[in-house]
Amino acid sequence: MTVLVTGGAGYIGSHMVWELLDNDEQVVVVDNLVTGFEWAIPEGVTFVNANIGDQQVMEDVLREHKIDAIIHFAGSVVVPESIENPLKYYDNNTGNSRNLIAAAVNTGVKKFIFSSTAAVYGNPLTEGPISENAILNPMSPYGTSKLMTELMIRDTAEAHDFSYVILRYFNVAGCDVKGRTGQSTEGATHLIKVACEAASGNRPTMKIFGTDYDTPDGTCVRDFIHVGDLANAHYTALEYLRNGGRKFTANCGYSQGYSVREVIDTVKRISGNDFRVIETERRAGDIESLTANASRLMTRLEWAPRHDDLETIISTALDWEKKLPSLKKSA
Repeated sequence: MTVLVTGGAGYIGSHMVWELLDNDEQVVVVDNLVTGFEWAIPEGVTFVNANIGDQQVMEDVLREHKIDAIIHFAGSVVVPESIENPLKYYDNNTGNSRNLIAAAVNTGVKKFIFSSTAAVYGNPLTEGPISENAILNPMSPYGTSKLMTELMIRDTAEAHDFSYVILRYFNVAGCDVKGRTGQSTEGATHLIKVACEAASGNRPTMKIFGTDYDTPDGTCVRDFIHVGDLANAHYTALEYLRNGGRKFTANCGYSQGYSVREVIDTVKRISGNDFRVIETERRAGDIESLTANASRLMTRLEWAPRHDDLETIISTALDWEKKLPSLKKSA
């Protein structure tokens, strides 16, 4: 059986490709390389440079390669950009996903795993780790575009022979522990990526957006999940669908929050570099505190994290940051 990974040349998608290969799966990657890198795709993996919104192209790919399941990562992910340019996000995240889902239905691909986000929750109305049953109230077009796709997937499953898993990510960070791939996006906005760039001398300074939140140190609190664990959660979801699972939605996180200051201080300590940090105003669309109740994923699918430690996450990200300039130079 062959698995299609959309966005497989990007950060999370490239880790998924390696997870599949490590489990002896056949993989096809579709990516338009807007934010991904062809060199991030392992040798021997079939690569199609295309936009997933081109329904006819996607139907041809699904038929030609006899795709058994789709793991859908491709999309835009920057919250402030989505506020400035919402139509880009409704086009790239929602409209393109609609066409990909239609291609799957038309070609008989029945297994679909979707990369969603904790941004669908907005600001939680209750304290503590948030569960999947919480009110869905996204605060940005990014979150709304993902929620709209979730609804399309659910409705499609009601009307067709179509099974799905929706995974809502909290903050994805770190890099492959074997050093095979990592976060390589230019101008990335992920906190740990930015801090590691500053620690490695690849960025002169970094900013803290808002220091007056109602949190222990005034900065936002987030639940960080190692990207390798996230890829493994997707593989566990794939096995669930292959074993007859019909529909499942779950959070992906560790149920442990760290503040922006805590993360920066940990990066400074591990790297040994006291890089410059600038405090500035809050950023539009940022949520004060967001941690996952990940018990549904862990109990129902018997998934267990392997890298649930902030120092491990940061150490792998720092290792990749040191390696990245030479990779880009040789590409």
